[in-house]
Amino acid sequence: MDDVRGPILLYDGECGLCRALVRRLARADRRASLHYAPLQGAFAQAALRRCGLPTEDFDSLVFLPEAERAEFHLRTAGVIAALARLGGLWRFAARVMAVVPGAWRDAIYKGVARVRYRIFGRVEYRAGEPADPTRAERFLS
Repeated sequence: MDDVRGPILLYDGECGLCRALVRRLARADRRASLHYAPLQGAFAQAALRRCGLPTEDFDSLVFLPEAERAEFHLRTAGVIAALARLGGLWRFAARVMAVVPGAWRDAIYKGVARVRYRIFGRVEYRAGEPADPTRAERFLS
């Protein structure tokens, strides 16, 4: 996957909710415009270091518009950026979300992040195991 330039969505590979949402996005992405990488994996860990972000905090989704740059969007800003790339109704949903002030969106995001393992379960992270095996070529380890 050395030729992947972006955009890339970094997600918590142990979170049942995160994995389910990433599978849904991968299915909705008919143009195959997004790639995905678990925060616990080597690719994401290197990207987090490059961006100056913590490598142990898996409570935040990170969207990278380009793989080799230090530009990133966290939490709901990352969700909005990812949805906008999908186009169609997803882009519309991103625009609707963007109307809500970022502090409000992120407060809800952080609240869900605090309880996500209890509600949606924790999955053991295994390097090289994509959240969606049917679209494995779009998942980075």
